[in-house]
Amino acid sequence: MATSITPVRVMLVDNEPDRAQLVRDALESQGYKVICQRDNTLGLVAAVASQQPDLVIIDMDSPDRDTLDTMAAMSEHAPRPIVFFASGQSDSETIQNAVRAGVSAYIVDGLEQHRVKPIIDVAIARFQSFQALRHELLETRTALDERKQVEQAKGLIMKHQGCDEEEAFRTLRKLAMDRSQRLGQVADDVIGIFSGRRNHD
Repeated sequence: MATSITPVRVMLVDNEPDRAQLVRDALESQGYKVICQRDNTLGLVAAVASQQPDLVIIDMDSPDRDTLDTMAAMSEHAPRPIVFFASGQSDSETIQNAVRAGVSAYIVDGLEQHRVKPIIDVAIARFQSFQALRHELLETRTALDERKQVEQAKGLIMKHQGCDEEEAFRTLRKLAMDRSQRLGQVADDVIGIFSGRRNHD
């Protein structure tokens, strides 16, 4: 039994109707589904959050400051692969600013139908790779923060209960197991309790 592949859902931003139609035709001929077409990037973050496209394609002469700010906000709050087709001249600084704002692929020489799929494939792969690195960095930072909290909580338990480091750690670990919480969460609670007690003394 053949399985149908769900088409990639695209949000298209283009303020020139004729050019937008050419881009739409090129996308749909390659199996992509344009779910929404917008004239500009105003309200783009909210639109992406509500309509949940798989990919955002922006086609304009060059990204202005407002567009860069919008793409950066989208990358922060509703991250999606962004492909930017620039029909005007783009210097290296403009391209770098666009990439920093979250653009996965910046194409400076317009759209050609036979290049649509490889460009989008690369953009999606880059986006997924970046998101994986971002998640890994966040996990590392969280682990470091939790380790600091555990050390601080151990110190407080040792001070207030007159026990050694090993016993303080056992106390934290038992609390975590009893509450079915992460060690970092329990350590944060312990710090809060002793800090509160100190403030009332």
